[in-house]
Amino acid sequence: MTRPDPDLIRQTAARVLRLEGEAVARMADALPVDFEAAVEAILAVKGRVIISGMGKSGHIARKISATLASTGTPSYFVHPAEASHGDLGMITPGDLCILISNSGETSELGDIVAHVARFSIPMIGISKNPDSTLMKAADMQLVLPNEPEACIIGMAPTTSTTLALALGDALAVAVMERRGFVAENFRTFHPGGKLGAQLATATQLMHSGNALPLVPSDMAMPDVLLVMTEKGFGIAGVTEGGKLTGVITDGDLRRNMDGLMGKTAGQVATQNPRAISPETLAAEAVGLMSGRITALFVLDETGKPLGLLHIHDCLRAGVL
Repeated sequence: MTRPDPDLIRQTAARVLRLEGEAVARMADALPVDFEAAVEAILAVKGRVIISGMGKSGHIARKISATLASTGTPSYFVHPAEASHGDLGMITPGDLCILISNSGETSELGDIVAHVARFSIPMIGISKNPDSTLMKAADMQLVLPNEPEACIIGMAPTTSTTLALALGDALAVAVMERRGFVAENFRTFHPGGKLGAQLATATQLMHSGNALPLVPSDMAMPDVLLVMTEKGFGIAGVTEGGKLTGVITDGDLRRNMDGLMGKTAGQVATQNPRAISPETLAAEAVGLMSGRITALFVLDETGKPLGLLHIHDCLRAGVL
């Protein structure tokens, strides 16, 4: 077997990516006429957005459905073959359907098309053929550009599936922005893994209550050391009138070794320490814990300590 030429392989890859990228760019310059109507229909739906497609279109449909669901729009995928054997019951009058077929003539979608027509369920069609059976039945037509497939024989779904996927992303993001969906909402649907950890807030990871190493400014240092040892964070928060005025760290102890035991917490503490609010994202807090800072107190709007976020808490949660 002849060893493949690396340059030819890279040329093929570049050709495919360039062809598909240019097709997406052309679609961006000429969005389907019904795109805005489709966004409004999705926003108005009382039930769920049901998405279906066969073969490669089915894989794209699953991904679009997952993207919608993770960004605040209840959605799920219904396999067209399963729909014909009972799963049509999953599609109710309060729903909206998005059906994907490159040709618009996928026979397996026929029963879903008939079902949505029978119960007056709004339907969005995605296809490159505006005159197809699917698109004629659709209430809103999202016509894909009739671009050539990227494969050498021009038949394998490549450019067409990329266009459908990109259009689905555009729909989901447009709906997401219209809903005012923000990072805090996103975390609700992504509680696990790296993404969930980075979107966690200080409130969700901090220590609070009796775990907090807080001491009054007039407490003698021997007692302060006992509190720091007991709480085990390597830090103590110094308060006056219930508000945080300073912190004592191991570095402060070393800098005040001369006569340390005869001083008070207020005399040793670093004044006006860096702190965060309860809504601060854990990822942002990690960015503030640069250099020798390993913990940050969480304060309310009046400066009262609510919690303590330690770098180890962020590590355990997977923020780093």
